[in-house]
Amino acid sequence: MDHHFYRDTWAEINLDAIKANINAFQNHLPNETGIIAIVKANAYGHGALQTAKAALEAGAARLAVALLDEALLLRKAGFTVPIHVLGWVHPKDVQIAAEYNIELTIFQLEWLDETKEHISMPVKLHLKVDTGMGRLGTTTFTELKEIVKEIKHSKWLTLEGVFTHFATADEPNSSLFYRQHDRFQQVLQLLKELDSTPHIIHTSNSAAAIQLPEKSYQFIRLGISMYGLQPSPELAPPFQLHEAFSLHSCLTHVKQVQKGDTISYGAAYEASETEWIGTIPIGYADGWLRKIGAQGEVIVEGERVPIVGRICMDQMMIRLPKKMNIGTKVTLIGSQQNERISIDDLAKQLDTINYEIPCMISNRVPRVFYKDNKKIGCVNGFQNL
Repeated sequence: MDHHFYRDTWAEINLDAIKANINAFQNHLPNETGIIAIVKANAYGHGALQTAKAALEAGAARLAVALLDEALLLRKAGFTVPIHVLGWVHPKDVQIAAEYNIELTIFQLEWLDETKEHISMPVKLHLKVDTGMGRLGTTTFTELKEIVKEIKHSKWLTLEGVFTHFATADEPNSSLFYRQHDRFQQVLQLLKELDSTPHIIHTSNSAAAIQLPEKSYQFIRLGISMYGLQPSPELAPPFQLHEAFSLHSCLTHVKQVQKGDTISYGAAYEASETEWIGTIPIGYADGWLRKIGAQGEVIVEGERVPIVGRICMDQMMIRLPKKMNIGTKVTLIGSQQNERISIDDLAKQLDTINYEIPCMISNRVPRVFYKDNKKIGCVNGFQNL
């Protein structure tokens, strides 16, 4: 895992923070409720393999991803725990999932019909019910009954789980949240009548687990808050979360410019006096969007300083309070001395949600992993090319 990298830009992933967040949820939940660690999208940009390992060490019992490719990556890396693909998988690829003991999501009767032509090994399925999200899931009791009947009569298919996803669990006192919960209760009653109640029932994401821990069934799906982020600004958990992701770079050039000198493409920034300008090797190809530049700030030597000029593909410039040395550390997300720029701060500036921020930092930015306050290795995205 310890691949070297040759540029002064990197993300730091604090695996101890991830473990602490899982432990906090374990203390918040009923004793019988387990945790499914959501490590899709490269663990929300944190590094899927390393995050999954830390999550399991902290007590998570299962893993879940969005894509079959993500599940196969985990299996081929040696993970033996149950792995569930939350999204749609093509019927022709079900056999591959079976070979790697990967659990799949079912919500279409026609999917079952086509799967029969491709399967010759046991596969565990989780029935997804659309109770109000309007994304994936069966929406009628008639189809649900037919799906359950087909699975019962199948030689290779087993109904392992049933789940739904809440659309507004991150909003306090949402009426839709409670309607979805009630509709899911009806689904469970129907499955009971069909003598098909599965082993695993899971509905709660981070937000629902914070709001209604007592209604979490056997498992919660812990995603955003495993990484130390609130599901929404309005929904603070009754315990502390620890942000796991930070982003850093270094000064590669420092120069003094005179009044009237311009910086970057389009000459959009013009110095109003004699100024010190620093260049940093990070840009929009790294996911550090051009839009950040307008009001963006970074931290150098414990002081917030502004981004100046347009952010380029691979570099950007900042206005320094004084002459500084090449190699001086610059923090874009995280803490330096008494200053901090959080993921939520950046999300607010970009008028988006905190989920998007670590996901948008591309794999061109190496991830450096820390455990017990020590660097334990890094992943350089170029190793995967």
